[in-house]
Amino acid sequence: MLTAKAMGASEIVVTDIMDNRLEVAKSMGATHTYKVTREKTAEECAADVELLLGGEKPDVTIECSGAEPSIRFGIFATKSGGCLVLVGLGKPEVSIPIVNAAVREVDIRGIFRYANCYPTAIAMVASGKVNVKPLITHRFTLDQTLDAFETARTGAGGAIKVMIKC
Repeated sequence: MLTAKAMGASEIVVTDIMDNRLEVAKSMGATHTYKVTREKTAEECAADVELLLGGEKPDVTIECSGAEPSIRFGIFATKSGGCLVLVGLGKPEVSIPIVNAAVREVDIRGIFRYANCYPTAIAMVASGKVNVKPLITHRFTLDQTLDAFETARTGAGGAIKVMIKC
């Protein structure tokens, strides 16, 4: 969200399953937030996002979880001729509505976030264009590593980014 904003995105919808993360996204500049629940299908969630955007679908959707339902949601949410970028890495094989993406000409792109992105990311943080400090919600010492991983796994205490100082 921070990078999209820094790169000039005019409207940004952040989706998540946790309210505290959505609150942080809103406080940091998301135009809209949307809580995803198991009660709605990917198609229904996509229709809700379209309503949030005044009847428009996003030109670009960036999927960061790698979860199959989220990838499906991303395909349905992206406008025809738009682009879905898969950042998150989940299971090696997933079931997706490929015909829907194909007939609507949704471009699906993968990105291996550890390659080719670091110089730009470091420059954006170093210049102050992107401030990631508010995302770090918890800090642990090396002795507290198990607690750190449990906090990250459960989201306890509103955890977003958990750091371990080595």
